[in-house]
Amino acid sequence: MEFGVFDHLDHGNGDLAALYEMRLALIEQYDAAGFRSYHLAEHHATDLGAAPSPGLFLAAAAQRSRLLRLGAMVYCLPMYHPIRLLEEICMLDQMSRGRLDLGIGRGISPIENTYFGIQADRASGLYRETPALIMAGFAAGIDGTDLTFEGAHHQVREMPVVLKPAQRLHPPLWLGVGLPDSAVWPAKNGINIISNQAAGRVRAVTDRYREAWAANGGAAANIPRVGMTRHVVVAETTDQAMAVARRAYKPWRAAFYRLWDRHGSAPVGVSFPETFDELIEAGQAIAGTPDAVARTIGEQAEQAGINYFLCRFAFGDITLAEASQSVALFQESMIN
Repeated sequence: MEFGVFDHLDHGNGDLAALYEMRLALIEQYDAAGFRSYHLAEHHATDLGAAPSPGLFLAAAAQRSRLLRLGAMVYCLPMYHPIRLLEEICMLDQMSRGRLDLGIGRGISPIENTYFGIQADRASGLYRETPALIMAGFAAGIDGTDLTFEGAHHQVREMPVVLKPAQRLHPPLWLGVGLPDSAVWPAKNGINIISNQAAGRVRAVTDRYREAWAANGGAAANIPRVGMTRHVVVAETTDQAMAVARRAYKPWRAAFYRLWDRHGSAPVGVSFPETFDELIEAGQAIAGTPDAVARTIGEQAEQAGINYFLCRFAFGDITLAEASQSVALFQESMIN
């Protein structure tokens, strides 16, 4: 099994420059520790995400790492003009020497879309159309041909495509998946998936993915990455890990729900309980000593049927020292 990192890059009222530097220091540690990828969320108008332009932060991350793969998880496609995003992706893939992972999606929050003047029906149309235009742009850049595209929302006429990605034909694609039937399309197209559900619900997704992968002629040995995320805190003792996790989860959860609470609504398909202890009981968090964390990850991975596990080491008000200790202890018990 491979390991990666997922980060909302959430913040409270602290200094933003210090927050960015803290995460970049952690990226250096993830790189040295042997994690496969760093996946960065995109959010707007909320302190859940201090990287509303993921490409800016990932460009800095590319300069602070050598082997670690980097990518948004996900680019919220309705908020981008596809040509602009195409060019940004090509730049990042070249700047990182072919280390970009391309997460695409609609975005979990329709509230954030409305701040951009994008209502739900238009967001759905943009989400379906944008990947097709970007893929056509990749092909044009590699072939050296002009880009022409006719869609309901975007039309492009004989545009020279002067940038191309370092990876051929394009960076690996990633999707967030919460429902089993949503795993069929990525399986048929060889797209990696990540889920945030409890292990039992993830298993329903991964089983459906494998079924669709095999039905499409895919060999089991070549299956793409099917993963899940967890809040992870590792310390020398269980009490130390739980103290950090309980404290840090409170501001993280408050940030997650802040926009929803403001608008009197709730996210669809995902929920987080009020306390970290309840999050552990729900199977969506792990905290403890290195041996205990390793054992729990192994059990959950087998139950969920995954081959890729993503850790949230930095969340809420976790300090650099606390996150760094989690990473170091995790490396010793799970990677080395």
